[in-house]
Amino acid sequence: DNPELFWESIWHYFGIQSYSPYRCVLEDASMPGAKWFPGSTLNYAEHVFRAASNDRPAILFQSEILPEGKSISWAELKSQVAAAASWLKRHGVQSGDRVAAYLPTIPEATVAFLACCSMGAIWSSCSPDFGISSVLDRFRQINPKVLIAVDGYVYGGKRFSRMEELAGLAGGLPDLEHLVLVPYLEIRKDHDLPMAFTCWDEVVEDKEASLSFVPLPFDHPIWVLYSSGTTGAPKAITHGHGGVLLEHYKYLAFHNDVH
Repeated sequence: DNPELFWESIWHYFGIQSYSPYRCVLEDASMPGAKWFPGSTLNYAEHVFRAASNDRPAILFQSEILPEGKSISWAELKSQVAAAASWLKRHGVQSGDRVAAYLPTIPEATVAFLACCSMGAIWSSCSPDFGISSVLDRFRQINPKVLIAVDGYVYGGKRFSRMEELAGLAGGLPDLEHLVLVPYLEIRKDHDLPMAFTCWDEVVEDKEASLSFVPLPFDHPIWVLYSSGTTGAPKAITHGHGGVLLEHYKYLAFHNDVH
């Protein structure tokens, strides 16, 4: 019944860090086109690192390739995100540019996303079990400058190479400038790819990089999602930094009781 009061209470309850004050909570209530918290400038990734602690890890990861699991500290996550953001900047990625990912749920995906997020680049991803046409139907709509992809994945104990699919993706995205390969299965077939690539280790090798966060308008795009494509071409769905930030704080704390 009171959406403005509700969302403003979320803002204050979680102490949202904004570099500039908002003029009002809801400037325009029309749909589509609602304008929330105009004037505010913030960054989603900066709020993620508010949770940093020496007493607990940032990421716990386990997979079929790594059944014993591993943990990644907040210090290591910050170092890798800083290095990845530095690499993206050196290779011409700016705020508003799109970075696409063909990745499973692995730590490298989190690092790459947060690096994009910190500088205002726009993230978009597809699972590597998608075929070429399904991915191109999505990524061609956003013209990514960088593609970050695995060489393959494991499912049900079987290893699936995606080098052929990756070659098709790299060749099918006309505005693609850089390809980053995450050697998840350690498949190295350079000749199968239509363009030069950078190995993930090189992206995160700069241990001297420092992490900074670009203040962004509340509705600055954070990522592009897609509809299923069952009724025609997949429809691009853009979310903003501020909306995702408030929703995640609300959802994790009040719906999921995460502490």
